[in-house]
Amino acid sequence: MKMNLDPIRRNGGHHNDYLDASRDRLLRGKTYKDLSTICIIPTRGMISAAVVQSWMGLMTPMNQKFFRFFVENMEVGEAYSAAIEQILANPELSKWKFILTMEEDNMPPPDGLIKLYESIEKYDVVGGLYWTKGEDGQPMIYGNPKEMPLSFAPQVPIPNTIQEARGLGMGFNLFRLSIFKDKKLPRPFFKTQQEFVENVGIKCYTQDLYFYENAGKLGYNFACDTRVRVGHYDAVNKMCW
Repeated sequence: MKMNLDPIRRNGGHHNDYLDASRDRLLRGKTYKDLSTICIIPTRGMISAAVVQSWMGLMTPMNQKFFRFFVENMEVGEAYSAAIEQILANPELSKWKFILTMEEDNMPPPDGLIKLYESIEKYDVVGGLYWTKGEDGQPMIYGNPKEMPLSFAPQVPIPNTIQEARGLGMGFNLFRLSIFKDKKLPRPFFKTQQEFVENVGIKCYTQDLYFYENAGKLGYNFACDTRVRVGHYDAVNKMCW
C-alpha cells in the first residue's frame, strides 16, 4: 500500500511551500505599505438601506487606517472641495496616502477597494466601472488619452483590465492625496461649471471632469479598473443600474 508522504515532507506551511506565489500576492495587494485612506461621501442626508448594506460589506485592509467623512447638504463639487481642504488643513489626516470618493447611490463590490489599491500602482487616480442610470446608460470612462483629437467621449469598456482614461465618474474612485498638495492644481479642486468664457466659448463641466481636465494638463494620469463593477442605485424605482 502506497502512502502519501507529501504533507510530512512539506511541513513549512502552505505559504512557505508556495513562497513565490505568496510573495507575489503581497506585492500585488500592497498590504505591507501605508494604505491610509479617507473616504469622502457627499450626501443629501438620506441613503438607501440597499446602498448602506453594500458599504457595510466593503473590505478594507487589515491594520490600515480608514476613515469615512460625510458631507451633508452641499452641492457635490463644493462638498468634495471643502472636504479635501479640511483634510489638507488637518495635521494628522494631511499625512494619509489616499482619498476614496463614494456617492450615496453607488454600490461597490466587497473587494472593490482592495482591487483599486492593486491597480493604482502606475496611476494617480483609479476608479471602478459604473454607468449612468437608465436603459441607455453610458460607461463613466471618459476620453482615450491616446486618441486625437482629445475629448471626454465615453469609451467602450474593455473587460477585466486597467483601462486608461482622461476622466472618470466619482462614485468609487481612489485618489493619491498628494495630487491635492500640488500648488499648480487650480482651486476649487471640483467645480460644476456652466458659463460663457470670453474668447473661449461655452464651458460646461460636471465637477469630476472639471478636476480631470485641470489635473490632466499637469501630467497626472487616470484609469478605470473594469474588474471593479459598481452598481448605480435608483432608489425611486428600486433598480440598480
